[in-house]
Amino acid sequence: MKLDILAIAAHPDDVELSCAGTLLSQAALGKKIGILDLTRGELGTRGTPEGRLQEADEAGRILGVAARENVGIADGFFRNDEAHQRALIPFIRKYQPDIVLANGIDDRHPDHGRAAQLIYESCFYSGLRRIETFDEAGNPQVPWRPRQVFHFIQDKFITPDFVVDVTPYWEQKKAAIMAFRSQFHVPEYKATTDEPASYISNPEFLEFIQARSEEMGHAIGVKYGEGFTTRRKLGVSDISVFL
Repeated sequence: MKLDILAIAAHPDDVELSCAGTLLSQAALGKKIGILDLTRGELGTRGTPEGRLQEADEAGRILGVAARENVGIADGFFRNDEAHQRALIPFIRKYQPDIVLANGIDDRHPDHGRAAQLIYESCFYSGLRRIETFDEAGNPQVPWRPRQVFHFIQDKFITPDFVVDVTPYWEQKKAAIMAFRSQFHVPEYKATTDEPASYISNPEFLEFIQARSEEMGHAIGVKYGEGFTTRRKLGVSDISVFL
């Protein structure tokens, strides 16, 4: 299944918090979108790995993604090394995305910046024909390198290189976030064990997410926005794309 856009992130819910509106806006234009979570978020303060996979499936349904998978590497202890790149490359070749959306290049959570570099380098190496990988049926995969890798902005503020207007998709984005009932402030969520409050389960965290989207939107004259950074200069042949 070829995708136009694949969002790859360290933890289930990273995508929903940071670039779900952008995915929705592209899906509305007929683009095929997907999500690839690197880990199950098993080191999270609340919830369980199994529960988070179920929450991720529900969020993916709300977003209407064509595919959502989990690489299954270790939360917190993954590295940007050959072994982890070789684990990720088969997924890039499987979905052949033209654009990859990846974790922020620097963030409060150390997994995020490390994932950003892992994803970026894996996208490059995925295009090298001498790196051999195989699909689930054991068939050789063809090399594939995405045309662009953009990094979304997460907890830590980074000046964006561009901002996407996600105003029409804000409520749907919120619904996808709230699918992660174990992680955020969902009053009706009942933990199966004694779970402490966490940084992201505090109700103020969701207020921050909305404020960040409003801040990004304000920068381009709209209600809500999502910001991205790029390692390559963007070029256009027609400046009317900015109208």
